[in-house]
Amino acid sequence: MRLVIARCSVDYVGRLAAHLPTANRLIMVKADGSVLVHSDGGSYKPLNWMSPPCKIEEAPGVWRVVNKAGEELRITLEEVFSDSAHELGQDPGLRKDGVEAHLQELLAALPETFGEGFSLVRREYMTAIGPVDLLCRDKAGAHVAIEVKRRGDIDGVEQLTRYLELLNRDTLLAPVAGIFVAQEIKPQARVLAADRGIRCVVVDYDRLRGMERNELTLF
Repeated sequence: MRLVIARCSVDYVGRLAAHLPTANRLIMVKADGSVLVHSDGGSYKPLNWMSPPCKIEEAPGVWRVVNKAGEELRITLEEVFSDSAHELGQDPGLRKDGVEAHLQELLAALPETFGEGFSLVRREYMTAIGPVDLLCRDKAGAHVAIEVKRRGDIDGVEQLTRYLELLNRDTLLAPVAGIFVAQEIKPQARVLAADRGIRCVVVDYDRLRGMERNELTLF
C-alpha cells in the first residue's frame, strides 16, 4: 500500500463531474489498484476514489487515474508532505466477534426457543459433509436439524438442505425437519427455505443473553 499525504485538489470526470478544492489530504493506493482520497474527517468514507482496475499516470505535480470506462480522477499535487510504501501481505479477512458461535451456544441451552417441548440431542452433530449446528427433538419426538447463522442468506439454506438430505437417509433419524435460524434472514432465503419445507426463525441475540433493550417500543 502506498500512502501519500499532500496538499492537493481533486477533479473527477466521468458520468458526472466533481471537484475537491485544495486542502491537505491522504491519498491511498492499494495493491488491488484502487485509489482513495481521504480527509481527516468523514469517518471511513473517502472523499473520492477510483475502483480497480485502473491505470495511474504520474507526472510532476499531477496524477491521472483512469479506469477501463475512461473515467478519470485527476489529482493536482501542490505540496507533498509524505510519500511511503508498505507491504501489508495477504489479509485473512474479517473475523466476526464470535456472535454466531455464542448464538449457537445460547440456543443449545434454550431449545424451547424453537417451540414448546423442544429438547437438544447434540450440538455439532456430525455428518459426512460437516456438522449440523444443533440436532433437536420436537415435542412429538421427531428430529429437527437446526442451522444457525448470524445473517441468513441463500447459501445457509442450501447448506441446511444438504444436511437434511443426508440425515433423512438415516432410518434411525428420519424423518428430519429443518429450521434455519439467524438474527436477520434475507427475503430470498425465506422464499427458498419455504420451497424446501424449512422453517425460518429470527432470534434476538441480546434477548437470548438476558439483556433488555433500553429503547422504548410501541409494541
